[in-house]
Amino acid sequence: FSRKMVGSACRMEAKPEHGKEGIANGKHLPAMKKSGLYEVVAFCDIIIERAQETKEKFGTEDAKVFEDYRELLKEDLDVVYVTTPNRSHAEISIAAMEAGRDVMCEKPMAKNYAEAQKMVETAERTHRVLNIAYQNRYRTDSLYLKEMCKSDELGEIYFAKAHALRRRAVPTWGVFLNEEEQGGGPLIDIGTHALDLTLWMMDNYEVQSVTGASFHKQHPYPCCLPAPSWHGTAPAGAAGSAGCCRT
Repeated sequence: FSRKMVGSACRMEAKPEHGKEGIANGKHLPAMKKSGLYEVVAFCDIIIERAQETKEKFGTEDAKVFEDYRELLKEDLDVVYVTTPNRSHAEISIAAMEAGRDVMCEKPMAKNYAEAQKMVETAERTHRVLNIAYQNRYRTDSLYLKEMCKSDELGEIYFAKAHALRRRAVPTWGVFLNEEEQGGGPLIDIGTHALDLTLWMMDNYEVQSVTGASFHKQHPYPCCLPAPSWHGTAPAGAAGSAGCCRT
């Protein structure tokens, strides 16, 4: 089994210890190479030198590099990996599906509901696969809990709490503190993993209302983004809440 793939990387103003790794070079591409199931035949980065370096590490001998994802989409590809900053997830994913490619997009899906909804509508209209990188669903413990929920071992689940905590301080590398690029703070970053698992266990009930609160921690990182909380209710009475922070 072999698939033609593309890694779409982003420009990262990173600390030396993180270098050019990012999520594509640090996680996705090494895993694909190790599996032996994929051919990575095209790379795109707004810094062409980085695309070239990544190609030499993970690409096929004839892999191509691009600065513009629109040019990349003209290639014969099966799947497009979108690992750019959050603000361009929807734009690139939609363009890829419109071009007839399946998409694997990093989380969060998009910066806001409107963009995410357009991604879903595009996938349905073009009959393409749109997958979001919530890999925690595939953990052994997550799959075990999901089976328990499906078999009613826990009874009716009508309330749940999701928590996410990062103990390695605020990630000041990359674009994590850039609200324009990210679209939010810890909730849209680490919090979405916990929230996704919680909603998945509860069969992604249709949300009736959502309320939230956020605050800015001014010290020692003056540019920190909001640390929000979330609470949602469903028509049938189910409820969920989530909170996340970086310490």
